[in-house]
Amino acid sequence: MLVGLKKAINNFSELVVFKHTIFSASFILVSLVVASKQLNGTPWFGWRLLILCVIALITARNFAMAFNRFLDYDIDKTNPRTMSRPSVDGRISRSAIGLFCIVNVVIFIVDSYFINSLAFYLSFPFIIILGFYSFVKRFSYLAHIVLGVSLGLAPLSGVIAVLGDIPLWSIYLAIGVLFWVAGFDILYSIQDINHDKKEKLYSIPSYFGLKKSLLISRVCHVLTVIFWIAFIASYGGGIFAYIGLILSILMLLYEHYLVAKNLENIPKAFFVTNGYLGFVFLIFIILDTIFKG
Repeated sequence: MLVGLKKAINNFSELVVFKHTIFSASFILVSLVVASKQLNGTPWFGWRLLILCVIALITARNFAMAFNRFLDYDIDKTNPRTMSRPSVDGRISRSAIGLFCIVNVVIFIVDSYFINSLAFYLSFPFIIILGFYSFVKRFSYLAHIVLGVSLGLAPLSGVIAVLGDIPLWSIYLAIGVLFWVAGFDILYSIQDINHDKKEKLYSIPSYFGLKKSLLISRVCHVLTVIFWIAFIASYGGGIFAYIGLILSILMLLYEHYLVAKNLENIPKAFFVTNGYLGFVFLIFIILDTIFKG
């Protein structure tokens, strides 16, 4: 029984690529830290909010990923890169994925209720946005932007949890995350450019081609930097925040260098560089809120 349970957990973890939760986790923590510093004079926002926000983050992302896998069955089974996913090779049934989606949505909404009223009311449109992404690739190459919006909800969720409000600095942070995610998702989609064209799926690489896609990704990351500068300036960040931003810029440059050098470096650029970037930025924001008066 324990072996079967462990196998099921591993399959669902692979289904939602649980390890990629770090892409969202770092920026919800950034907003929690900055909001808590403004409200309480300390970056620590308490165990209660930490636990509630972790549950919200995990369940929202679990739903978004599982729903995407549920809808993409017909697409994934024709793509050599995705045909071994648990949703395609039979390890997890479609009914089990559907139930998994429902359970995570319910937990997310109930959890949001215990955060505050604004979090509860916004939990419904947030879930709709997360689910909407899974449809976009079938009719628009702007799917990358919608994915960016989905992950940009994480920092907004963090500030809502602490302040029960959405200040301007959190909007700048969220828009920066939007373009950061869109930029690296465009790079990641280059791997599927031929498959997407064959299946008549919409993506920036399949629509604009390789060279223009690389350029668009770079523009997205320039916009990321601009909005993160606005974020730091808006909340009154200090030297540590700008050091974190500079290190993030260097990591973005390294990401584009890796991809320009060899397209086979895309997985490395996607998983390693972006995974570290968020937490490097978080560490320096924490230092900034600790040492700033």
